[in-house]
Amino acid sequence: MSKKILLVDGNSIANRAFYALPPLSNSEGVFTNAIYGFFNMLFRFIEEEEPEYIAAAFDLPGKTFRAEKFEDYKSNRRETPPEFLEQLPILKDILRKMNIPVLESPGYEADDIIGTLAKIFGEKDFEVVALSGDRDLLQLASVNVKIKIPKTIKGKTTVEDYYAADVVAKIGVTPKEYIEMKGLMG
Repeated sequence: MSKKILLVDGNSIANRAFYALPPLSNSEGVFTNAIYGFFNMLFRFIEEEEPEYIAAAFDLPGKTFRAEKFEDYKSNRRETPPEFLEQLPILKDILRKMNIPVLESPGYEADDIIGTLAKIFGEKDFEVVALSGDRDLLQLASVNVKIKIPKTIKGKTTVEDYYAADVVAKIGVTPKEYIEMKGLMG
């Protein structure tokens, strides 16, 4: 039986939690809704997936290699709220105290790190589970790589699981074709 690794898109899951929950804060006034929601989701998926290994990838501030090549990359995005940003160092500190590696690399996004690791571990006969709200990760789906996409509708969170066959069945293209489809969509 192969081993299983859970790769968490930290920014994506924390961002989902931040917007899904009302503004929560501790007695010192530090916002905690992203932290609380992130760990609720993480514990749920650890229980469901029972991975032997876990790592969480995060974006770092600053330009990525894509922004260096294309100046308007993500230029339409609104500014990240400071109430969210103040929670990330605390969240990462808790992960480190839990002995869950926090992976970051200047110039790269969390999904770049997850994509690299999914390819490496998927080729080494690991079962890879990538948890992210970013559907761009569907291009990684394969026989060994499952993409978990949580969706919250009317306060209820459901999860869509995608192996390569699921991408074809639900979206109508292969994971490789998904890259081209997203490119055509802009």
